[in-house]
Amino acid sequence: MSTSLHHRAIENLGTRIITGELPTGHIMLAEHLEEELQVSRSVVREAVRVLQSLGLVETTKRVGIRVLPPSRWNPFDSQVIRWRLSSDARGAQLRSLIELRSAVEPAAAELAANNAPAQLRRELVDIAHALRDAGHSGDAQKFLELDIAFHSVLLSGSGNEMFANLMGQVAETLTGRTVHGLMPDHPHEGALQWHVDLAEAVAAGDAATARAASEQIMRRTTSRLSGTWTDQPRVFIPVRRT
Repeated sequence: MSTSLHHRAIENLGTRIITGELPTGHIMLAEHLEEELQVSRSVVREAVRVLQSLGLVETTKRVGIRVLPPSRWNPFDSQVIRWRLSSDARGAQLRSLIELRSAVEPAAAELAANNAPAQLRRELVDIAHALRDAGHSGDAQKFLELDIAFHSVLLSGSGNEMFANLMGQVAETLTGRTVHGLMPDHPHEGALQWHVDLAEAVAAGDAATARAASEQIMRRTTSRLSGTWTDQPRVFIPVRRT
C-alpha cells in the first residue's frame, strides 16, 4: 500500500468531515470513495479504519460509512486538533486547548518544582533563556521549537504521566497558532520573562512561584486569543447513564 495514498485519503476525508463538507449522518460507500479518491479498496479500507479510531465515522453492514457528530470525535488526537485548527472551528478548538492548558499547566509547574529530577530542572532553565533570546531575535521557527520543548519538559517534569501525555496536544496548539498567524512577530516581553521565572522557580523548588508564573502565561494567552472564539459554539458530550 502506498503510504502517500493512504495519508492523502485520510487527510482528504478527515478534513472534509471536520469542516462539515461531509456532515454528520452523511453516508459514504467504499466503492464511491475508490472512484472519487482514485485509490484502491485496500487504501479506502485502511483510511476508514483510521477515521473510525478517531471517532469520525462508523461502518454499518448494508448501510455504509456514516459520519459521526463532533461529540464522538477523539478531541485529544493530534490529527483531529490540527484539522479543527485549519477549519472554521479554529476559535472553538483554541478555546478548548487553552482551557485545558490553563487547568493543567499551573498544576504541572507546581508538581515539577516539587518532583522534577535535577537534569530536567536544568534543562527547563536552559530552554527558557534560549526561548527569551529567540523571542528577542524574532526567529519564529526557533521560537516555536523552543516553546514546544519548554512546555513538553514542564509537563514531563511534573512526574504525572497523564499530564506528560498532553505534550502532543500542546505542540499542536503552539504550531497551529504559528501556522495560522496568531503569534506576534515579537513575543510579549512579560511573557518571555514569565517563562524564565517559571523555570527558575522549578529549579529552586519554589512551587508557589512556579504555579503563579504559569498562571500568568496562560492568562496572557487567553487574553490574546479570546477574540478568536467569540460566538463559537461549545461541544457538549452526552453523559452516559447506566
